Amino acid sequence: MTTVAERHHVVIIGSGFGGLKAARSLKHADVDVTLISRTTTHLFQPLLYQVATGILSEGEIAPTTRLVLRDQKNVRVRLGEVEGIDLQAKTVTSKLMSQETVTPYDSLIVAAGAQQSYFGNDHFATFAPGMKTIDDALELRGRILGAFEAAEVVTDHAERERRLTFVVVGAGPTGVELAGQIAELAERTLAGAFRTIRPEDCRVILLDAAPAVLPPMGRKLGLKAQKRLERLGVEIQLNAMVTNVDYMGITVKDKDGSERRIDCACKVWSAGVQASPLGKLIAEQSDGSQIDRAGRVVVEPDLTVKGHPYVFVVGDLMAVPDVPGMAQGAIQGATYATDIIKRSLAGQDDPANREPFTYWDKGSMATVSRFDAVAQVPIPKSSKKLEFGGPLAWLAWLVLHLVYLVGYKNRFTTLVTWFITFLGRGRGQMAITSQMIYARTAMQALQSRQGPLAAVEAADKIEKDESA
Repeated sequence: MTTVAERHHVVIIGSGFGGLKAARSLKHADVDVTLISRTTTHLFQPLLYQVATGILSEGEIAPTTRLVLRDQKNVRVRLGEVEGIDLQAKTVTSKLMSQETVTPYDSLIVAAGAQQSYFGNDHFATFAPGMKTIDDALELRGRILGAFEAAEVVTDHAERERRLTFVVVGAGPTGVELAGQIAELAERTLAGAFRTIRPEDCRVILLDAAPAVLPPMGRKLGLKAQKRLERLGVEIQLNAMVTNVDYMGITVKDKDGSERRIDCACKVWSAGVQASPLGKLIAEQSDGSQIDRAGRVVVEPDLTVKGHPYVFVVGDLMAVPDVPGMAQGAIQGATYATDIIKRSLAGQDDPANREPFTYWDKGSMATVSRFDAVAQVPIPKSSKKLEFGGPLAWLAWLVLHLVYLVGYKNRFTTLVTWFITFLGRGRGQMAITSQMIYARTAMQALQSRQGPLAAVEAADKIEKDESA
């Protein structure tokens, strides 16, 4: 009796830039691929702030992963929360609802990404959502637009001012982009739409414990972005550390040690990231790999963990010197890992003598407002970088983000939406519901710290009980 040998099985955890790139890179390889993700979509995270401020719809930046990969016959997409990784048994355990699935692997690529970090103050999240998921963006849209609606009807002057005060914590690219868009939303789109308030008179505050705006991009570009934001009316408060967040506002400690209050209804947290807990799980089972302060795995030069030459960690979960937590790092890491897997299938891989992963820095960009951005691009064969801002940087930002959007339809609709939004005053995604604002806290109560997908199981049980 002739038996057919099973093909090499690659398991990929995560459907972000790293996970999707890894799956696509194995399209023509003689392997079977299982991609396990906690969400049904591939999220283009850099554009979440545009969902939050009513420019783009969530569908334009988050295509369904199954549909993206449906023509790739060697890939199976599985929805589930990864609860266990056994490096010795070479298995991944995931759970959806009450169904637990154990998936064996020959090669493993972990691209589980990162989540918002509140630096040990997770209770801040109740009042200051982050900007890492579609749920975050939709909730923030509800909170931002809901604040204007509430301000229209309140009669107390102090409460009206509180409702019209928006605080963005974190002056990195996300914070800068979001603060600029809130100011433009108020000044352009909502101007004249209310009768008892002037939205353009709202107060937008961008604060950070660091002494500069956009610290990774240097002083020159940071000052350029800061001046543009200030022309939009955004208040920049630096060397200001948030020590408490509650329903009424935030408490800030300044550089001199004094504390003060900022009363505000809408708070946004974009100050830090924390790697997936899977990083610690993997490091503990390795032959000595460590995690850094952010929970990222300190990988070997070939992006593997010690003692496991075919367990790769890529994207925001890997800690590699001089590789930022950006899309390019995840994409290049995934390409490197899949190239090794393909060489191993051809018998051409020697784990002890692999060429180390090298990162090609393609630069960084951040939009500040309509027609204005800052960009930093390395000069070939030089240690220097080209720094520029204004409309040229903004156009470069638009082109780059269109290129990396998945799907021609999404690129086309996004381009049309940008054309209408930036040349006119309107925004097409201004609908909000109470579920946007309060669903997260309700889901957290349901899941009871059992993981995001556990809330779905609890909700399903409630629905089932109601029908009994």
